[in-house]
Amino acid sequence: MNGPEPWDIQVHREALYARVLAGGSLALGESYMDGWWDVPAPDQAIAKILDARLEEKVKRDLRALLVALRCRFANPGAVRRAYEIGERHYNLGNDLFRLMLDSRMVYSCGYWRDADTLDEAQEAKLDLICRKLELERGMTLLDIGCGWGSLLQYAAEKYGVSGVGVTVSREQAELATERCRGLPITIKLQDYRTLEGTFDRVASVGMVEHVGWKNYSTFMEVGYRALKPGGLLLVHTIGTNRSEKGLDPWIERYIFPNSVLPSLARLTAAAEPYFIAEDLHSFGPYYDRTLMAWEERFREGWPEISDRYGERFYRMWRFYLLACAATFRVRGIQLWQLLLSKTPRPEPVERMS
Repeated sequence: MNGPEPWDIQVHREALYARVLAGGSLALGESYMDGWWDVPAPDQAIAKILDARLEEKVKRDLRALLVALRCRFANPGAVRRAYEIGERHYNLGNDLFRLMLDSRMVYSCGYWRDADTLDEAQEAKLDLICRKLELERGMTLLDIGCGWGSLLQYAAEKYGVSGVGVTVSREQAELATERCRGLPITIKLQDYRTLEGTFDRVASVGMVEHVGWKNYSTFMEVGYRALKPGGLLLVHTIGTNRSEKGLDPWIERYIFPNSVLPSLARLTAAAEPYFIAEDLHSFGPYYDRTLMAWEERFREGWPEISDRYGERFYRMWRFYLLACAATFRVRGIQLWQLLLSKTPRPEPVERMS
């Protein structure tokens, strides 16, 4: 504490220690938002906290316990809550996400193997997905949780497909429709459980994190129903090493309400009645680099939007991006692409990298 290194926390209020000891990660994040402490490199500080497993040495306060109990016994991903994540996170403002993201507005992990810039990494990721899905001209693609339409726009322009995207965010739906104008793409403000029609291919990129552990079977059944015979489903998702029933209480309260990260065990168990697993690709360390690029763009562009969002939001958003980068850095969470086939194939899927 108060040392010279970039990861040394600078304490502004002595009450910080008691607050964090009593409240754990929720109190740590809230006290940063309140300006009780600072650190030159929050990502490095949090990585050291995680490496030392300090979160196991503090108790949860009542608010954190209530979050955990709700995730365990309720169903945060139920239909009646489906649009809350859109309202509270994805509708924050397209100006915020335009400033932070790449030119295609891809809000998921980039693929940095041969990339030097955020734009290159995101385009490489979109192309990787298209190649894994074996897209061909004339095919139809469904994107469950389509964001601002980046995958559908890319697939239509580069691979000649038509498609449908669904999102629970009004802001995303409006901008995605605008960005895909002139292409054979339809964007719908719709919960995935109400989908109709069949498609040659289905993708879901960065959406399963909001499905909820009680609903993975429903998600897989919807994907199976939406696929034509011979079709492929690609699920791109952040995941955990262990099967959990809740999210970090600070992230759940301030960033991603009603969300939980899946484990491979839960995803594959849900897929068993419907699909054959063709490929699993793990590249979680690339999310560290992606988040650091987002944070840099957000921090440098902040003066453009500061009047609308305010200082407390600035501290909250930086804490979110840098804490997540640190968690990926220590491999506390992962990034997977799971490729599933609806019907048996005579040849294995060609491995893409």
